[in-house]
Amino acid sequence: MRKNYLQISFFFCNFAFVFIIDTNQAIHTMNKLIECVPNFSEGRNKQVIDQIVAEIVATELNGERVKLLDVDPGEATNRTVVTFVGEPEVVVEAAFRGARKAAELIDMRQHHGAHPRSGATDVCPLIPVAGVTLEECAELARALAKRLYSELGIPCYCYEAAAFTPERKNLAVCREGEYEALPEKMSDPKRRPDFGPDKFDERTAQVGATNVGARNFLIAVNFNLNTTSTRRAMAVAFDVREKGRKAREGGSLTGKILRDENGQEIWIPGTLKGCKAIGWYIDEYGIAQVSMNITDITATPLHAAFEEVSRAAAARGMRVTGAEIVGLVPKCALIDAGRYYLTRQQRSLGISEAEIIRMAVKSMGLDELKPFNPKEKIIEYMIEDEQAEAAKERLIRMTCKGFAIETASESPAPGGGSISAYMGALGAALGTMVANLSAHKRGWDERWEEFSGVAEQGQAVMNDLLALVDEDTAAFNKIMDVFAMPKSTDEEKAARAAAMEAATLYATQVPLRTMKAALRAMPVIRAMAEKGNPASASDAGVGALAARAAVRGADMNVRINAAGLKDRAKAEQLIAEAADLVRQAEVAEREILEIVNKNIG
Repeated sequence: MRKNYLQISFFFCNFAFVFIIDTNQAIHTMNKLIECVPNFSEGRNKQVIDQIVAEIVATELNGERVKLLDVDPGEATNRTVVTFVGEPEVVVEAAFRGARKAAELIDMRQHHGAHPRSGATDVCPLIPVAGVTLEECAELARALAKRLYSELGIPCYCYEAAAFTPERKNLAVCREGEYEALPEKMSDPKRRPDFGPDKFDERTAQVGATNVGARNFLIAVNFNLNTTSTRRAMAVAFDVREKGRKAREGGSLTGKILRDENGQEIWIPGTLKGCKAIGWYIDEYGIAQVSMNITDITATPLHAAFEEVSRAAAARGMRVTGAEIVGLVPKCALIDAGRYYLTRQQRSLGISEAEIIRMAVKSMGLDELKPFNPKEKIIEYMIEDEQAEAAKERLIRMTCKGFAIETASESPAPGGGSISAYMGALGAALGTMVANLSAHKRGWDERWEEFSGVAEQGQAVMNDLLALVDEDTAAFNKIMDVFAMPKSTDEEKAARAAAMEAATLYATQVPLRTMKAALRAMPVIRAMAEKGNPASASDAGVGALAARAAVRGADMNVRINAAGLKDRAKAEQLIAEAADLVRQAEVAEREILEIVNKNIG
């Protein structure tokens, strides 16, 4: 829903990360990591929002702090979604303190907004990210709910995985009737909170009731419609949401509700699995939206939801003009969307990650209402430590001119190993370029998938070689670090010798990896020399020259570094392996150049 929670785990998308948790930018490899996405019933008063967020980020427990990922206020909904991650204990403590501050500053008796709500802290879900199960998050959520009531007097319902009863797994059941229904619910033993008083007291009147839960990951997205009609937006929401709508006489929206032989209401399911949706009108945009939570992005990817809402809207005479991501989105959701739309256009998929994401943004109109900055909206980009990434990729972040100047300086690194890796990357890039040009060549439309597959292979090889540019220099630096180790005692000398052997072995293995990667570029280049756009034959030829040079250059680095190894058997094995790779590269280069020269004429 709008300004509602969204968080997706990184291992879900097959990525692994180093997370930055404290404000001093210390790096922790997290064994356990959870995410919390509290929704506070205030989206208009910046001072109140800032105070709540400040309370959260100031939380420190056992030297750990949380990493704030996103603060997303909504004026029409009068609601703010805050997203943060960290180790379980500090996340739960930060959630408690955020709720405590919200209870001090928000009076629910004065609250009104477009979004359903029942408390100052309306919902507070815990989401497992790494090293933590959903069941463990459920136990943490129940303990948090109990503490919120026992220490702060905030009534709490436990929902989804933290629910004590099956019906309360559904947040809508816990929040039924919203804040205004609390007096009635508090006096009903079957409907009162899991932790709370048996009557609507003065404290509850002020803070309402909080829904604390544990859940897996979801995407919150709003689909913009070219209408101002909430009723029509709601009709589209009912068409697509998994729950669907109540069956009515004549199939109308207002006819008598139909019931089965047992008197139970009959429901017509919607078309999208794992999706919840409603329709509403947003004053600040002047449009109606279908507001959706995609709770299972495997069953319903983001782009599939966009397409189905578009279809349902068109069937009712409307058009989806764009979409709005609420909070953060996992990178894989946009990559999958970008690839989907590229495929529909019969365009090559062998382009950069940034270009694929841009295709997704433009195809779904994610920037229609406000700019969409991937660095601020994609969860993986938000979590990564930019300083650490910049340090790790010092060379490949340079301009071409800067890289050349750095190489020409009196510094010994970057040297031949990094240059070899970069030459290999350029060779792979040229092969990829020819594939992309061929996929887009007039008259070759039926062959676009063939060239797209080659371009994807080339992109993968290029990326591997670009990473090796900096890794080769890092390997050299490891050897330099050993020279700074003490060598006064026999123990220190032994440790220094062992460290030198390990660093030298690593410095030998890295250029060997460069050789293997550069050799993988040859089939890409050969395929394009044989079948690619003839006008780009010379580009394929230069690519082969660059890839062969990368292999031979890296071979020199294997041999010179292997000379320093004490383990001569290992050294000879690495040298022999490198020599075989050189032979393969020379054969591949010769064959490619023969093809290229024939094409050139």
